Amino acid sequence: MSVAFMKEESAEAASETQLPDRPISPHPNLVTPAGLKALETQLAEARAACEAANTVEDINERRRQTAGPLRDLRYFAERVHTAQVMPDPASSETVAFGSTVTFSRDDGRTQTYRIVGEDEADPKAGSISYVSPVARLLMGKAVGEVVSVGAQELEITAIS
Repeated sequence: MSVAFMKEESAEAASETQLPDRPISPHPNLVTPAGLKALETQLAEARAACEAANTVEDINERRRQTAGPLRDLRYFAERVHTAQVMPDPASSETVAFGSTVTFSRDDGRTQTYRIVGEDEADPKAGSISYVSPVARLLMGKAVGEVVSVGAQELEITAIS
């Protein structure tokens, strides 16, 4: 058969299917036990998506469909590998990794967040990363202490 009728992979098509790696934080990968389970679940989901995409017969389409799952697979494999599971805080006297802290703001709002690892942080769901500016200021503080975040002052009202 003449090469003119063969579907060849072009360098352009190959480069289109290579996604850059997701950035890995330079901070230690501290996680709660639930955070490690979530990372393991996401790794398994990325593996399954990759396996499903590998069943596509057309090589160009297979590369397009595996690009995202392969990137996620590399990311979650690294995050599971480097995860350092932190025990629950020994006491609720001071704010630590894994603590749930409630504080009041100058404007009268009261907020409660659990301090967790970077991958499990979700402020809308009530958790913030231990490397976030607010968490860094709160760590090591006790009930009644006040920290300044920009022009705002936060007073710790409860730790659990």
